[in-house]
Amino acid sequence: MDGVSVPDPTPDPSAPAALAAHEQSILAFERRWWKHAGAKEQAIRAEFGLSAARYYQLLGVVIDSPLALAYDPMLVKRLQRMREARSNARADRSLRPAD
Repeated sequence: MDGVSVPDPTPDPSAPAALAAHEQSILAFERRWWKHAGAKEQAIRAEFGLSAARYYQLLGVVIDSPLALAYDPMLVKRLQRMREARSNARADRSLRPAD
């Protein structure tokens, strides 16, 4: 070649991967949401401009990410436990016989 270096498009596996800025902001919000006045849904709309349903979809994806676990393991594990508890409670309600 003529002395021009072409970057290798293959990611370096030894390079640390990082969470995207929006993923970090979601985790930061979960860390501090209770400090907001009013309902959490209102704070979600004000901060992210998203519906609560869309926010929780994104949150679910983020807390399943190994990068998120490495970024803030205590928070992510707590959020995963809370999600599992809600899921178990829904399953218990749906399995209960009707009165």
